[in-house]
Amino acid sequence: MESSDEMKKPIVAVVGRPNVGKSTLFNRIIGSRVAIVEDFPGVTRDRLYYEVEWLNHPFILIDTGGIQWEEDDIYSQVKKQAELAVEEADVILFVTDAKDGVLPADEEVANILRRTGKPVVLAVNKTDNFSQDSSYEFYGLGLGTPVPVSAIHGMNVGDLLDEVIAHFPKEEAEYEEEGLIRIAVIGKPNVGKSSIVNRLTGEERVIVSDIAGTTRDAIDTRVEHEGKPYLLIDTAGIRRKARIDDVLERYSVIRAFRAVDRADVVLMVLSATEGVSEQDKRIAGYAHEQGKAAILVVNKWDLVEKETNTMKEYTETIREELGFLRYAPVLFISALTGQRTTRIFEMVDMVYGETTKRISTSVINQLLREIVMLNPPPGDKGKTLKISYGTQARIKPPTFVLFVNDPELMHFSYQRHIENRFREDIGFEGTPIRILVRKKTGDQYD
Repeated sequence: MESSDEMKKPIVAVVGRPNVGKSTLFNRIIGSRVAIVEDFPGVTRDRLYYEVEWLNHPFILIDTGGIQWEEDDIYSQVKKQAELAVEEADVILFVTDAKDGVLPADEEVANILRRTGKPVVLAVNKTDNFSQDSSYEFYGLGLGTPVPVSAIHGMNVGDLLDEVIAHFPKEEAEYEEEGLIRIAVIGKPNVGKSSIVNRLTGEERVIVSDIAGTTRDAIDTRVEHEGKPYLLIDTAGIRRKARIDDVLERYSVIRAFRAVDRADVVLMVLSATEGVSEQDKRIAGYAHEQGKAAILVVNKWDLVEKETNTMKEYTETIREELGFLRYAPVLFISALTGQRTTRIFEMVDMVYGETTKRISTSVINQLLREIVMLNPPPGDKGKTLKISYGTQARIKPPTFVLFVNDPELMHFSYQRHIENRFREDIGFEGTPIRILVRKKTGDQYD
């Protein structure tokens, strides 16, 4: 098995009392870097989670200021905000205000953060004069050397990010075994992820060992099915604490992101009794964007009153709601009764085989010739797209490079047509495929 090039992305949470400039700093970080900034699919409206990168270090940035509580007590809100961040973050970016100095709310957050033992980077925002050390009083918070910044002007933000990435945890060695397929069971809370994992492990009765996962509070379980090894990445266990309340469920999305990064195949679990939610869309969208093979597992099917076309109608609804996952097979199960759960491993093997499939260059180019002959590419201002050559560049997901006379002539619709023909003729059920277009120049390819 080829080793995965995926890695766990550290989580950086931006915390602090209101009006210290958290959102300004957050926006500055996501908007001022040269590196690519990506919104997680479906999360944009929440403005909570962004995947960012600094000096080749990708990480997930959380703007905790976007989380609202109904309580009127500002200090209680600040405390909960800090606790939420601490629950899931690898590094805390604690933002204070140079103009206000150290206020009681700052001290309360600092007390919480000091007790965690987690790395904290202290940002003193709204600093006007960097030639004078106006942040001396912030040493009293006991969180190390304060970093003066001006988020609104972008001053010293680079030094701040240097300090942040210096605290990232060292990468842990991923558990590897020849032929091992890593399966992430993801979905919103209460869709039955734990029950599915218990079915997959309990019925097989061949659990070899429990392996501490690379994410906190997660247990990866190695199981065998018909002599083949699998690693189940457990994302079900949100550790509820009374002091954090139901808001912690928001962080289940983060758990899912981390599991997806490590997985070969994703089981996207939906509830048959609830349909597709916005949270389902954002989690599934992330799996798609990361190029992961996927199976849509509709659990609690035993609770649905059925007629002749019930399954077909459910499938059509799911396809409409999750249009970007049309390649993913749909499996209706009941973890409670065991209905069709035995098919999960069979389907995992199938989609893993598709996402690791390699197609010979000769087959690719023969298919491209047929596509062009039957449906020539449209012209643009007297110029016509010419596809000279195609080859497969990688697997997981299958990625193809097409060398053409002018990439600008490759219309989105024609690229989609090529993708559809690839699926019709070659397969790729359960996996996204990527088609990259490059310019051919003589014997050199850009």
